[in-house]
Amino acid sequence: MSREITAIAHRGASSYAPENTFAAFDLAVEMGIGEIELDVHFTKDSQIIVIHDETLDRTTNSTGPVSDQTLEEIQSLDAGSWFDEKFSGEKVHTLDEVFDRYKNQLRFHIEIQSKEAEGLASRTCELVKAYGLEGQTTITSFWKQWLIESRSHAPEIPTGWLVPLGYETPWDDSVIEEALQEGFTQICPRTSAVSPALVQTLHDHGFSVRCWGVYNEELMLKAVESGADAMTLNFPDKLKNHLLT
Repeated sequence: MSREITAIAHRGASSYAPENTFAAFDLAVEMGIGEIELDVHFTKDSQIIVIHDETLDRTTNSTGPVSDQTLEEIQSLDAGSWFDEKFSGEKVHTLDEVFDRYKNQLRFHIEIQSKEAEGLASRTCELVKAYGLEGQTTITSFWKQWLIESRSHAPEIPTGWLVPLGYETPWDDSVIEEALQEGFTQICPRTSAVSPALVQTLHDHGFSVRCWGVYNEELMLKAVESGADAMTLNFPDKLKNHLLT
């Protein structure tokens, strides 16, 4: 049986505006969405910026690893034109800037993207605490070590384990045992692997459940019917409209 489910704007309302920019986050707010997912990386000078890829190639007018350029260099780039010329001039922002702009409007799901990100989780937690956003933030990652680092530094901040099972890879219940052992708050299964039975099992073990990989409306409806607590999707307005009908 389906239940109320929370729409989390994946990298903002990224079906309609360039991902991880103020344009995408502003649009999510305008849609009445209360939660966003975003990704963080270190610059060359160890500043935390909001960008998904480890390179600049796909979402800016530059190339090369994010970690090879300073914050000043990266913030001189255009992070909007790749999506549509009307977004020309959009910038890559720091996590600090995102918190400052949206701290009174949004909840944050912050993904530690890179496998090589020593210290990024703890630095992110420090910034979360500096803004007093412990109750508005979840740290997520596919890489378990960064969630362990986060819990070691700030156990009061919830942690969500993104589990890359689904498609041709069956669900493995050892995930539950590992997550319980490490004290993670949330388990995030790929939507293709989710079912009402799996969600009930995860709830019975005390986890909240957030679906990812919601690439189309069919998968959106699958996540709704599973009974999951939340889902990340690029078109959060469609979920909101569905729930209103």
